[in-house]
Amino acid sequence: MSGTAYPRVSVLIPTYKYARYLPEAIESVLGQEFADFELVISDDGSNDGSAEILAGYAARDSRIHTTVQPANLGMVQNWNWCLSQARGEYVKYLFGDDKLARPDALGKMVAMLDANAGAVLAVCARQILDEQSKVVEVWDHFGSPGVHGGAVSMLRCLSRGNLVGEPAVVMFPRERAARGFSVSYQQLVDLEMWLHLLELGPLVYTSEPLCAFRRHPLQRTAANKPGLVDKDEYLRLALDYCGSPALKGSDVRSIQFLRLYESRKFGGITPSRPLLMERLGRFTYSAYWLRRKAMNPLLALGRLFGWRPLR
Repeated sequence: MSGTAYPRVSVLIPTYKYARYLPEAIESVLGQEFADFELVISDDGSNDGSAEILAGYAARDSRIHTTVQPANLGMVQNWNWCLSQARGEYVKYLFGDDKLARPDALGKMVAMLDANAGAVLAVCARQILDEQSKVVEVWDHFGSPGVHGGAVSMLRCLSRGNLVGEPAVVMFPRERAARGFSVSYQQLVDLEMWLHLLELGPLVYTSEPLCAFRRHPLQRTAANKPGLVDKDEYLRLALDYCGSPALKGSDVRSIQFLRLYESRKFGGITPSRPLLMERLGRFTYSAYWLRRKAMNPLLALGRLFGWRPLR
């Protein structure tokens, strides 16, 4: 990339074998009212015609910078390669099978970060698309719009799952994410990064569905489920982040118990389970287990009225 004028936003599209959806993703960026962006696209060695699609778009708009990797990097490494190329103040990921849901999406997320100095994440609700780009649901998991403290948000995600969402539904300051995504995670890569960022500051949330996330059988999430990768990585997150200085004074033992309790329902011993049990201690686990059993009638009543714990 050449030139010295840096854009406000780097939109990053790491993609692999998504030729079917790529034009829709790219057009959703080019159609934005906020125009001060660069679009960095890295195809991870696809053989489905993605390279030809990218070449056509790069010739059409100077803000588009495309690369076809000569050898497959792998999912997380491709995410990080894109991040290493970003020059913007803010970073907005968008995968090859997702899209921005509205033409004001970039502008609204930039405004959220601009208006909240110190915020490490701008997060929005999202549309859920099927394979034919039909909106089948709207997910608004995080709750009330506005600023949410980093420690509180960490605790909620460690206990209830990825309330923040996929990389396609966030924007963050590039300098805060200099570490990159952890290559030691396979599935909860995004949540691990959000926890890392939330150690540094709060997030700001809007319940407007500015972005769209597509669900289909070829996603990495679907491929990892048979091996219980996500179940083990939730245990690993409890190991990695329950000792965070940002959570000092919080009841992190209850989160460690919850993760162990949930993991036992799925059978099998994943690598992180004995490590977390050792960290918590069997006596402490037993005490929390007894408390949980005493609370089960209240939990059942909550479910009766529509409350569901997120995984």
